[in-house]
Amino acid sequence: MTTIAVALDPARATLHELPDVLTFIESPPGMAPLTTFRLACIDEFGYLFTLRSAQKDGVRLFAVSPSVYFPGYGPLVSREVRDALGMADDTEPTLLAIVNPGENRATTVNLLAPIVVDPTTGNAAQVVLDGHEWPLRAPLVAA
Repeated sequence: MTTIAVALDPARATLHELPDVLTFIESPPGMAPLTTFRLACIDEFGYLFTLRSAQKDGVRLFAVSPSVYFPGYGPLVSREVRDALGMADDTEPTLLAIVNPGENRATTVNLLAPIVVDPTTGNAAQVVLDGHEWPLRAPLVAA
């Protein structure tokens, strides 16, 4: 199994290794019936990634390690989500956030619905967080 390094802070002091194939327990919103995506890093730091469908050519999402660009970002992952992913109690999930590239507008990041990944299995889920603390379209700025 190949792994991809995900930086959890701008200094790259903390890295998580994720499998290069993520299996969603439910299709991400708007992606049904797709559940299997290949993760690839597209920068040298572990900040920016592509998720390409392993089931349908041409389907690609961009994602970032949100804590790199939004240092206060650290939503709690519920027990329900951890159980659905089959995550062990001592496993720390890795979060990714979908990027919405802007052509004539600012590029934004969806902090309201992060992708939660079990780093040991590659099981993943895009989860809508409770509350209004995190925006759906947070402007992306350089780390």
